[in-house]
Parts: sequence; C-alpha cells; structure tokens
Amino acid sequence: MRIPNAVALALVLGLAAVPPASAHAPGELEKELRDRETYFQPMDQEAPGFTLQDADGRTVRLADLRGRVVVLNFIYASCPDVCPLHSERIAEIQAMINQTPMKDQVQFVSITTDPARDTPQVLRDYGPAHGLASVNWSFLTTAPNQPEDATRKLAKAYGLEFTRTEGGDQMHAVVTHVIDQTGRLRARFHSLKFEPTNLVVFVNDLVNDVDQPHGHDAPSLWDRVRSLF
Repeated sequence: MRIPNAVALALVLGLAAVPPASAHAPGELEKELRDRETYFQPMDQEAPGFTLQDADGRTVRLADLRGRVVVLNFIYASCPDVCPLHSERIAEIQAMINQTPMKDQVQFVSITTDPARDTPQVLRDYGPAHGLASVNWSFLTTAPNQPEDATRKLAKAYGLEFTRTEGGDQMHAVVTHVIDQTGRLRARFHSLKFEPTNLVVFVNDLVNDVDQPHGHDAPSLWDRVRSLF
C-alpha cells in the first residue's frame, strides 16, 4: 500500500506526538520496514567517528552530536547528477521532520568528498540552492591539517567508494545513513528510490526509543496506517 503524501505527512505529524509508553515491541518496526521498504538495510554497529569542520571553520565531531539522531550522507557540490537529487531528497525529509517536535532532536549532516574544490563559500551556497535549512543541517569538510582524501576514506568506512574519474568527477553509490543518539549506525537507505516517509518514521522510532518496557499490546505503526482507510 502506498500512502498519499498528504496522509503520510499527517501520520508522521501524529506519530511524532505519540508518547513513548505506547511504543511497539523492540525490533517490530525494523521487521515491518524490511517487509515494506526494498531499499532499507537495518544496521547495529558503532558509526565511524569523525572530526571535521563546517563552512565557518567550526569543528564538528560525531561525538558532539550524541543525544540526537543523525541523518548522514556523502556528496560533493560539483557532482553533475545524483548528488543534487540526493540533497533534494534530504531536504524533503528535513522539511517533514522539521514540522514535528523531532526538529530539535535530529541533525542532518552532509560531508563533501571533494574538499579541494568545495570551498567555504561553496559550502555556504549549497544548502539554500537545494532547499536545506541550516537550523539543523551542516555541510562538513576536512580541517586544514587533514589530508585531501580524508572524507573519501571516511565514506569508505561507512561502506561507500568515491572513485575519481579522469574528468575530476567521482563515481559512487547513493546511501542515506541513520545514526542513533548513542552513536550507533542503525540503518542505511539505499539509492533514491526509498519512500521518504519510511525514513521519517524510522527516525521517529529512534527518537521515541527509551530504556523502559515497551507496550506489547499497542497497535503497530502499519495497523494505524491501515485504520486511516
């Protein structure tokens, strides 16, 4: 069943306000997403750490983002094809999340794999050009003391290869990573074909996950979706 966008957004808005006490059994949503979202890959491993900087030279560490869910992707500004589309997909997800109470609990991070060409001004201009709001999104690059290929090596640690071509472009796959509040990589959403609301609902699940018993009798997410029709 494909949910109309307006209904899906209303559902997400409603779910974001659901108190943790009515949460599902652990692992239930992952199982349902595996069944319904072809491009969803559940994970549970320590996310590779990083120390980078933003367009204004401020240091940003993954460790500094503990306590928030992080939606992470790798791109470069001069990419002629999939990177702009990936950024616009992230902006779509950000817009949905920022209409909910999750806004202050989710950080979006894009990391350039072409720090030599992605100057601070390029980084500053990129977000507005693709609809990304700086309130909870950062575009990061290497620090002056780091090698030029540091972020490409970081991408490889996340399972992505960015291979330079003779023309200066980079061949790469498209993956959106989701890291939980404790710094663990919890999911990869592959390509641009996943349903954005599925990622938003997964993030909502992480935001509302608490270290207390879950209610096993509460209706599942998808039962609540079906009840709308």
